[in-house]
Amino acid sequence: MARRPVPPPRSRAADALQRSTGSLSTTAMARMETDMAWFPELSAEDRSWVGLIVQAGIRGFVDWFRQGGEQPAHGTALAASIFGAAPRALAGVINLQQTVDLVRLSIDVVESNIDELVDPEDAPHAHAAVLRYGREVAFATAEVYARAAEVRGAWDARLEALIVDAVLRSEADESILSRASALGWTARGEVAVVLGAVPRQRTETDIFDEVRRAAATAGMDALCAVQGERLVVLLGGVTDTSAAAGVVVDLFGEGPVVVGPLADDLPSAHASARAALSAYRAAPGWPDAPRPVRSTDLLPERALAGDGHARRHLVDDIYLPLLAARGTLIETVAAYFHHGTSIEATARSLFVHPNTVRYRLRQVADLTGFSPSTPRDAFTLEIALVLGRQSGRGEVTP
Repeated sequence: MARRPVPPPRSRAADALQRSTGSLSTTAMARMETDMAWFPELSAEDRSWVGLIVQAGIRGFVDWFRQGGEQPAHGTALAASIFGAAPRALAGVINLQQTVDLVRLSIDVVESNIDELVDPEDAPHAHAAVLRYGREVAFATAEVYARAAEVRGAWDARLEALIVDAVLRSEADESILSRASALGWTARGEVAVVLGAVPRQRTETDIFDEVRRAAATAGMDALCAVQGERLVVLLGGVTDTSAAAGVVVDLFGEGPVVVGPLADDLPSAHASARAALSAYRAAPGWPDAPRPVRSTDLLPERALAGDGHARRHLVDDIYLPLLAARGTLIETVAAYFHHGTSIEATARSLFVHPNTVRYRLRQVADLTGFSPSTPRDAFTLEIALVLGRQSGRGEVTP
């Protein structure tokens, strides 16, 4: 009578392990309940997905071991066989360290039961194989999370660019807050927009990471986008625009860096963005401007460039207050400019003492925030006077 052929040791051990796949998976899941504090906190659906991963991992080991188990498992194929059944969203529920712990526990369960499941002469080969397979699964796990992070990073970058673009286009609404919160925006405090050139020889990812890191260190939120050669940064939690822009100014490229006025929140930040954009376009008109420079400090250049908001600002906030305060104030500052900023000549033309002119000029500075004796402020006041006269809302003859 012919004897039945004896299966080779590796096949014999693989058969024994395959018959025990269900019990090994059950044992692994039970160990997770007791050994991993985070596992019981998962939803029933997520725990079931984890169970599928464990079963796929054990089956994958058995198949790989049966086929030889000497060559390293191919990372992409291994990742697909183990994690392919689980939804991609699970990578956002269980972090990389937790997944590595899960894999280690599953491998430990298989290894600790090998001696009971296979023949003693097959056990050494099975022990060595399971350790090798565990390393391969760890690499495959890292690959899965790296791909998930890459996809999530690309999506976050697109979402961030859409939010910044919506603010610049004055199309931001309350839904913008929920989208920004997904990127870590806390909606705390007031918002300001900072504009400047994109630094050369730097990737967008590096720039954005550094901006967010600098802003977070200063207690602010940040959203970034690159539009052509322009870097746009939205800062939240701002109390002082110049100080806030100063935190990130060195991360911009060469050239002017401007910051818009404070806005109440992200949906209303379009006003800050509009002023910053106008100031950035007009900034070449003031080559000696500080860096960063506030958009309000560039009001004359903005008005000369055709910005209607800047023109109204100069008229409403400088010319009309001077006109309403006392007729002598606007008369005095107009005469002061007409006579080449000479105190004595202004006093003679107005038939007053020079100290009276000095007193009135100090009043102008207190009322408007611009001092006629400072060249830059004097330029702003002169432009405001010209625009005020053109508006037809008052007329002054020096």
